[in-house]
Amino acid sequence: MASSDLFQSPDYFQLDELLNEEHLLIRDTVRTYVKREISPIIEEYAQRAEFPVQIVRQLGELGCFGPTIPTEYGGGGMDYLSYGLMMQELERGDSGVRSTASVQGSLVMFPIHAYGSEEQRRKYLPKLASGEWLGCFGLTEPDHGSNPSGMVTNIRDMGDHVLLNGAKMWISNAPFAQVAVVWARDEQGIVRGLIVERGMEGFTTPTTHGKWSLRASATGELVFDNVKVPKENILPNVQGMKGPLSCLNKARFGIAWGTIGAAMDCYDTALRYSLQREQFDRPIGGFQLQQKKLAEMLTEITKAQLLNWRLAVLMDQHKVTAAQISMAKRNGCQVATQVARDARQMLGGMGITGEYSVMRHMMNLESVITYEGTHDIHLLITGMDITGLNAFK
Repeated sequence: MASSDLFQSPDYFQLDELLNEEHLLIRDTVRTYVKREISPIIEEYAQRAEFPVQIVRQLGELGCFGPTIPTEYGGGGMDYLSYGLMMQELERGDSGVRSTASVQGSLVMFPIHAYGSEEQRRKYLPKLASGEWLGCFGLTEPDHGSNPSGMVTNIRDMGDHVLLNGAKMWISNAPFAQVAVVWARDEQGIVRGLIVERGMEGFTTPTTHGKWSLRASATGELVFDNVKVPKENILPNVQGMKGPLSCLNKARFGIAWGTIGAAMDCYDTALRYSLQREQFDRPIGGFQLQQKKLAEMLTEITKAQLLNWRLAVLMDQHKVTAAQISMAKRNGCQVATQVARDARQMLGGMGITGEYSVMRHMMNLESVITYEGTHDIHLLITGMDITGLNAFK
């Protein structure tokens, strides 16, 4: 049950031996946090479709916001393997919790650090790292999802400021964010990044209601109606789609790890249930079809754990490619959605109740398999990488 988190991490190929003491400490610290602060409350928040705002400060204190950002700006100064392990543990609790951290670190803090001025870094990063401020990332538009280069959100030069007009949708953290990193076209058609602050006249963040997925995560729109943005809020060190796409690579890395956390939770729940639930005078774990499901779950989780570990090593060695990240993101989503569905079946009728985490994970993953590059788009990215032929156009 949610109030008594008995999770035990599957490690069939002894991957813990690939981690050093610091990595294990980081992972176990976040795992303890999830067991103490997330598991007891997350089901209730998901049922109410309410965002647990208290986790923002908690995640900041824990170091889950911008763990790879240098310490001089309030970040953790850690490697990407540490970041991956953090995201794995957070999504083991709930995909929405991991989304909150992913957006803050990879989509808001990363571009400010990588492409911002020193003044922008000093002004925004420490507050975002601590959780004093929450951020969001504005790329997807109502008519442009998988084709972000078709964006129509635009800025016009007005002298000491630019005038921002347009709209973004499906924006995690938007309703509660103090800061938004927004991508828009200038008068020459060049994509530029801007830091938009809550309180700027004409900037609103309507909440998205009626979701069956990520119900404990805050989702909204970003609407810009002649918003005056000072020129010092423009990210000076990047132009074009390289900016937003580089951010998405960092976030997709976190998703690859996070989804396997959700899969691990579903597997652990199904295994525990199969050893306790009896039918025909024996535990259901003793039946061949149930063992088949468990064996396949663990096999796919183990393969994904190895893939993610290697991806993190390549990230830390600065050897990774965007296509490799795409493969891992797609694989993690595919593995997790299948594990969640199999676990749901193993739990029978109990699988649809809030007494267990499986159905919540299953619904959450329907969003994760779509956002930051859909399942099919990532397949085509791999296809283009191996053939050299572009199937998008």
